[in-house]
Amino acid sequence: PASANPGASYSEHKPKTPPPDLPSLLLDSRIIYIGMPLVPAVTELIVSELLYMQYTDPARPCYIYINSTGCQRADGEVVGFETEATSIYDTMKYIGNEIFTVGTGVAIGQACMLLSAGDKGKRFMTKNATAMLHQPRVPSTGQRQAIELHIKWKEVLEQKKTMVDILSQTTGHSKEQIDKDIQRPMYMTAEDAIAYGIIDKIV
Repeated sequence: PASANPGASYSEHKPKTPPPDLPSLLLDSRIIYIGMPLVPAVTELIVSELLYMQYTDPARPCYIYINSTGCQRADGEVVGFETEATSIYDTMKYIGNEIFTVGTGVAIGQACMLLSAGDKGKRFMTKNATAMLHQPRVPSTGQRQAIELHIKWKEVLEQKKTMVDILSQTTGHSKEQIDKDIQRPMYMTAEDAIAYGIIDKIV
C-alpha cells in the first residue's frame, strides 16, 4: 500500500521546468487567439506567432480566433494605430499558409477587417458573435497645434483608404459601397456578416 515518505517535501514534486503559458500551448496546435485591443504588444505577439508557424511548417494551416475591439477600447477610446491591424494583415498574406479565421464575441473595426481576411471559404463566426465596421477614429488631440491636427487627419484618411481597399478585396463590394456603409457604425450578426461577405459560415 502507498504510504507517505517521511521527510519528503512539497518542492520535490514540483515540475523541474516552468509549465508552458497558454499562448504557447495554443501555438503548438497552430491556434492564435486575439482577445485584446490591437496595441503594439498584441501585434508583436500575433505577427511573431504567424512567422513562427510558417517557419515550422509552411504547408499546415493557421487558425486565428478573434474577440477584439480593434484599435480602440470598448468605450471607443483609441488605444492603437490602424497600422497594428495592417501589419497583421500583411503578415497573414505574406506567410502563404492557409488562414482560418473565427469570430467569437466581437470583431470591431480593424478586427472585423482581419476576420474577413481569412482564406475564402474558411472564415467563420460563432452563432452569437457580433461584427462591426466603422471608420478609423482620431485619437485624443490634447494640446496639439492646428498643423499637427491637420497632419494627423491626413494620416487617418490614408488609413481609412487602406482599410476600404482591403475590405473591397475580402468582401467583393466596391470601394464606394464600403466607404458609404462605414460612415456610421455597421453592426452585423453572424447571418448579416455572411450576407456582407465578411465570413462564409457559422459554427
